[in-house]
Amino acid sequence: MVGWLASAEAGALTQFLIKIFIKAFKVDMSEAKHSDPSYYRTFNAFFTRELKDDIRPIEDNDKQLCHSVDGRVSQFGKIIGDNIFQAKGHNYSVTTLLGGKPELASIFKGGEFATIYLSPKDYHRIHMPIDGKLTDMLHVPGELFSVNPLTAANVPGLFARNERVVTIFDTPVGKVAIVLVGATIVASIETVWAGNITPPAGKTVQHWQYEDEDIRLSKGEEMGRFKLGSTIVVCFEPNAVEFDDLQAGMITRLGQPFAVVKEDIEKSNDTK
Repeated sequence: MVGWLASAEAGALTQFLIKIFIKAFKVDMSEAKHSDPSYYRTFNAFFTRELKDDIRPIEDNDKQLCHSVDGRVSQFGKIIGDNIFQAKGHNYSVTTLLGGKPELASIFKGGEFATIYLSPKDYHRIHMPIDGKLTDMLHVPGELFSVNPLTAANVPGLFARNERVVTIFDTPVGKVAIVLVGATIVASIETVWAGNITPPAGKTVQHWQYEDEDIRLSKGEEMGRFKLGSTIVVCFEPNAVEFDDLQAGMITRLGQPFAVVKEDIEKSNDTK
């Protein structure tokens, strides 16, 4: 019902909800392309609002990956075997995260991951951290637990239990997985190439492969968006990247430095 209301053009009620939300979560509308709340005819249109042009410059360096979202680092580090660290006392399976597909999970075992939480006040479009060609997309049905830090600390396997959309890209640093995790009352998750992915009918994992389609996105280009959500988990192959001064709890901004191509770090160290 909340999802329906969020997509409804409900006039004064929609405007009331938007203004209450802005006040409650201290949303900075000065960054929005359309800063007047009355511009938005639905709550979803407001929630997925565009930013002003050039307000998030993209790191202009082929050897530097950029942050995909405005948010906050939840956790990051190495994928140990099949395990990704969620919070103290909790790990979850990368195989389960990626829709129960061992052939996909095997690519990322021993690699690196970063989990970024988008709070209600944040910009809710997701962008590419690096140039990429889409190879796979999966919709994985699941729960819709909240994904805030308190829940992440207390719900085992949270990000591998919630509904999610898994995307896999071929990139200059190898395969990269960008997983869009749903949350409480998420009305939908969209991608730029397929539109609305959730909520679909059925309870089985759906897997689309794009090897024969040339869907390419550039670093900094929008790849998807959340309506009333959530969190992303980004996974890299082993020895592909080294994170750029990440810390748990730090604020991220789209376009800022995220990681460095590891090959170039090793070459630089060899030179020294």
